[in-house]
Amino acid sequence: MGKYLYIAEKPSVAQEFAKALKCNFKKKDGYMEAEDAVVTWCVGHLVTMSYPEVYDPALKRWTLETLPFLPQEFKYEVIPSVSKQFNIVKGLLNRADVERIYVCTDSGREGEYIYRLVDQMAGVPATKDKRRVWIDSQTEEEILRGIKNAKPIADYDHLSDAAYLRAMEDYLMGINFSRVLTLKYGYTVSNFLKAEKRAAISVGRVMTCVLGMVVRREREIRVFVKTPFFRVMVGLMVQGHSFEGEFRAVEGSKYFKSPKLYKENGFKEKKDAKELISTLLGQEVSYQEITENGKNSSRAIFDAVAKGLTALLTAIEKKKENKFAPLLFNLAELQNECSRLFKISPDETLKIVQDLYEKKLVTYPRTDARVLSTAVSKEIHKNIGGIGHLSQFSLFTTEILQGDAYKNIAKTRYVNDKQITDHYAIIPTGQGLSALSSLPVLSKRVYVLIAKRFLSIFYPPAVYQKVSLTVKIDTESFFANFKVLVEEGYLKVANAGKPAQPTY
Repeated sequence: MGKYLYIAEKPSVAQEFAKALKCNFKKKDGYMEAEDAVVTWCVGHLVTMSYPEVYDPALKRWTLETLPFLPQEFKYEVIPSVSKQFNIVKGLLNRADVERIYVCTDSGREGEYIYRLVDQMAGVPATKDKRRVWIDSQTEEEILRGIKNAKPIADYDHLSDAAYLRAMEDYLMGINFSRVLTLKYGYTVSNFLKAEKRAAISVGRVMTCVLGMVVRREREIRVFVKTPFFRVMVGLMVQGHSFEGEFRAVEGSKYFKSPKLYKENGFKEKKDAKELISTLLGQEVSYQEITENGKNSSRAIFDAVAKGLTALLTAIEKKKENKFAPLLFNLAELQNECSRLFKISPDETLKIVQDLYEKKLVTYPRTDARVLSTAVSKEIHKNIGGIGHLSQFSLFTTEILQGDAYKNIAKTRYVNDKQITDHYAIIPTGQGLSALSSLPVLSKRVYVLIAKRFLSIFYPPAVYQKVSLTVKIDTESFFANFKVLVEEGYLKVANAGKPAQPTY
């Protein structure tokens, strides 16, 4: 019987596979070997696409005459800095005693591409038994499941094709557009920058589009014309809650459709806002100007209760509102939330969550799904129970496991197989908790964020009482909208550890 070869994307992942296999591995140079198994690894990309000068030395010089560069067949080469590891992997892939290859690179398009390039450059026979291991976390249980259920690598040919096509698109766009724009505008840019040499203009499929979005937004900001306007508010008290009512010039108002208005709730001139206040109070008033939310919008505030004015309640509307826990995190949503809460870049968020994944703390991060699969939902109690070993979550996990919500989660909007392509949402595995203590503070915060979002889906919705009021002082109407938290629901988890939240 021949040996099984397991090839991972990184040395750290290879170590996890070796642990899960529980073989008596001996460390070698660039791999580990046991009686029936060999585990090796890439170090990220081992192979890359060749530059144009490899096709023709004359193409090293940038000229318009040689563009566009569109090769009939793309060339690839081993990256010099990792050639040693490539040769080790190549030798193992082609060893006569290796009868089956398990591809254990990251379960996604990029991981597929990394292995396929190695396979291509190593010249591995197509007749060799190659199977794809597809996992959602690096826990021992998930690794063994992935090996057991590994499918022939041919089942992932479409994913491989997509990876090759994206790489070719990036390559052709970058090579051709970078060269043509540099040749045409490089000196213009260098003159503007007062540089001695012609500036190189880099173009990329993603970065150029993002740059365009940034430039368009910056232009909008620069041409924006500020329009100050003046609002009139009244302080009100209802059932012990103080809030503000906003003046609007509705029908019946002295200012209805008046040219003095900027909008129905604001005046163009400060003096007109003061005039309304003076009319209602029957006396001249001082005015305090307030800049609100950076909008350069000022408010004239007076307190009807303190001044003893009669405010007639003319309308009140109450309505219950259920607010459900948000969907789970995919990578983009997690990056947005970390940017908002922790002021970190998307790249930094990805680096942190990738590290959490490699430490078995969370599931695969490069996902666009925000829901769970039906299969995972059936075993979700294991994830919940595992998190319960952390003191800050033990109360919540106990409540969840004592109830029925987790048993019926498959019937909710948080589980939908049709919304999953490669991987389900990012959730805690409930394992690897011993690694938490050694993590940087920011990594712990990101983990807690993921855990709280996950536990929230097993709680009922938060219930609010929404109230809309209309009060009248003389002929003028003031409108107020507020809401009161009636039932905490999932906010019990989501707001845990935060300062007390206002209820209206």
